[in-house]
Amino acid sequence: MTSPANAPSTYSPDPALDLVLQRVVDVPPSLVWRAWTEPELLKPWFTPKPWSTVDCEIDLRPGGIFKVVMQSPEGKTFAHPGCYLEVVPRERLVWTSALLPGYRPNLTDSEADGGAFPFTCILTLEPNGAGTKYTAIALHGDPSTKTKHEAMGFHDGWSTALDQLVEHVRRIG
Repeated sequence: MTSPANAPSTYSPDPALDLVLQRVVDVPPSLVWRAWTEPELLKPWFTPKPWSTVDCEIDLRPGGIFKVVMQSPEGKTFAHPGCYLEVVPRERLVWTSALLPGYRPNLTDSEADGGAFPFTCILTLEPNGAGTKYTAIALHGDPSTKTKHEAMGFHDGWSTALDQLVEHVRRIG
């Protein structure tokens, strides 16, 4: 499940292309990891309310599927398939919406998919006392895509989802 030996273990965000959410949360990395890697634990928190995540598929290995289906308050669903690039248990997940399982290019029409756009997420979890230093970096292919993601509410949305994750895992912990 790990990445190739020559893969970089750290990434320095490019402010022109990347969005970063970094916080320390008061739950251990093992619970945050489970919330990101077990479909039934991911669905309750992943999408900021009033939206919901109604389906999730995870094949936790490089080349495996990471797919969520989000539902709007009006009942419209949006599937967001992707592919894991790197899996380091309880430490690091890297996935992209630019590729489908098996590293196949994602040729979805972005306008038909609710205005979706390709990006890659680097998620790192580091022990911090009894909690976790949580870092999510969204990498974009060009400045306009980064700006669009930011305008859609990246910081508020991902921060709200993280709050929902923490609340959820406290109940299962």
